[in-house]
Amino acid sequence: MLFNLLYPLSSDLSFLNVFRYLTFRTGGALITALLISFVLGPSLIRWLRRKQREGQPIRSDGPERHLIEKRGTPTMGGVLILTGAGLSTLLWADLTSAYVWIVLMVTLGFGLIGFADDYLKVVRRNPKGLPGKAKLLLQTLIGVAAAVWVQYIALDDQASGLAIPFVKNVLLDLGLLYVPFAVFVMIGSSNAVNLTDGLDGLAIVPVMIAASSFAFIAYLVGNAIYAEYLQVHYVPGTGELTVLCGALVGAGLGFLWFNAPPAMVFMGDTGSLSLGGALGAISVVTKHELVLAVIGGLFVLETVSVMVQVASFKLTGKRVFRMAPLHHHFEKKGWAESTIVIRFWIIAFVLALIGLSTLKLR
Repeated sequence: MLFNLLYPLSSDLSFLNVFRYLTFRTGGALITALLISFVLGPSLIRWLRRKQREGQPIRSDGPERHLIEKRGTPTMGGVLILTGAGLSTLLWADLTSAYVWIVLMVTLGFGLIGFADDYLKVVRRNPKGLPGKAKLLLQTLIGVAAAVWVQYIALDDQASGLAIPFVKNVLLDLGLLYVPFAVFVMIGSSNAVNLTDGLDGLAIVPVMIAASSFAFIAYLVGNAIYAEYLQVHYVPGTGELTVLCGALVGAGLGFLWFNAPPAMVFMGDTGSLSLGGALGAISVVTKHELVLAVIGGLFVLETVSVMVQVASFKLTGKRVFRMAPLHHHFEKKGWAESTIVIRFWIIAFVLALIGLSTLKLR
């Protein structure tokens, strides 16, 4: 909004030229989202405490200390992230960019699904929340709309193509399978972040690392010169997603201020489903879906641990891990929460570096 108002004036007023630069607006979006989170955070947390009383339901079969240490902590803190990131994006991004609206649609849409689930659990005290089939159906509808929209505005040779990391100028044409694949990426990413969100600060920092990585990717992919130099597929207009990624990082930092151990608030499904969906949508738009599996490898590991645990128990009656997702396994082994969280952050950072290396190693 601010960009759209000031950009026409920049040709006459030279000091407004800075609004032409993605880097400046990305920094502005990050700081704005951070400030919004700082300002709204305390009052939002007090309001959530009054509304929820008992806070987020704690798994009775989970680590015993959670029943004592985390009881009464309010959830739905994802509202703070969505508010900060959403308002900041609307303020600093070019609102004529269809890609910005596509990612915002997925982010807010998945966030509303998570909000409904959280609301049923903590306000209506329905332990099951929103039925799993209903959540999946709603996510699928939003994902299909986003994938079809991306395909409609994409270049003809990219409309149904899948880029292969480490390979120059190769697009695997998925044809009719493109939309289901794109939907799978968005839903898979959303639910993977949701599974990872189990300890104070565990999910939000890897999300910020991934968002920072995709800010870099979106900037390069959306620039014809850099894309040609790096031999990656140039996707016109994706550079504007750099601003949105900056807003996600800023909102994440603001949320982390209140989510740092011991957490004053949890993001809940409102935050985890929306953030994962955002990362998935950005990867689809920038044609870096497979790279997301590397940069977001921590989320993949957490998801795989659950799949392996369920499959093993159903087939053999035995558990591979002491508890799934993976972070709970290490809790059961006696690792301190802070140790698990920081080590997982390190893993996420290393995987992000590996994922970014695919931009050059071709």
